[in-house]
Amino acid sequence: MWESVDKLPIHDSWKPVLRPLAADIAALGAWLEGEPDGFLPPEPDVFHAFAYPFDQVKVLIMGQDPYPTPGHAMGLSFSTHPAVRPLPRSLTNIFKELSSDLGIEGIPDTGDLRPWCEQGVALFNRVLTVHPGAAGSHKGKGWEKITQHAITALAQRNQPLVAILWGKQAQDVQKFLGETPAICTAHPSPLSASRGFFGSRPFSTANEMLKNLGATPINWQL
Repeated sequence: MWESVDKLPIHDSWKPVLRPLAADIAALGAWLEGEPDGFLPPEPDVFHAFAYPFDQVKVLIMGQDPYPTPGHAMGLSFSTHPAVRPLPRSLTNIFKELSSDLGIEGIPDTGDLRPWCEQGVALFNRVLTVHPGAAGSHKGKGWEKITQHAITALAQRNQPLVAILWGKQAQDVQKFLGETPAICTAHPSPLSASRGFFGSRPFSTANEMLKNLGATPINWQL
């Protein structure tokens, strides 16, 4: 599995970025093949965040690792498959803040965030796989090297980029972002959302930052 970066289901513009890590990616694939209970998301979705053009990314939203509930994770941070009900509580809180920030009525009826990706929002997790039912279980297994490399490459393109970093683990990547402007708040988890996430207005703030950088703002409405 993943013996060649060129055969990964990713956008062609990402392949030269990830080729220097081909051996690391192949090693992770071999390790995951040995996991007795499998992993999430399913293998075709692991690199889903890289399926959109590298040179069109203008907002980076960092997550931690995929949802550990089977059927939820789709390889994009915070996003779920369209049919997932109920929505994860962190995502529900994101939608509440989206409504409050931009005056959008109601909560979207889907957790599928791909419309954001199609506009240049990279929904990265720091770790790209997880053991089913065990959040954080693949931390420290090698994914961090790969996502660090990708984040650094985005920051070094000399193109407009804004980072949205929710929680301490996401904010740990700020050191790889150089001068990239970052919105840093509490995580939208029910445990922390009331301690600085609600009322932070990340979506309107990101759009203002993009305008200041000469980039088109994101239409966040789903």
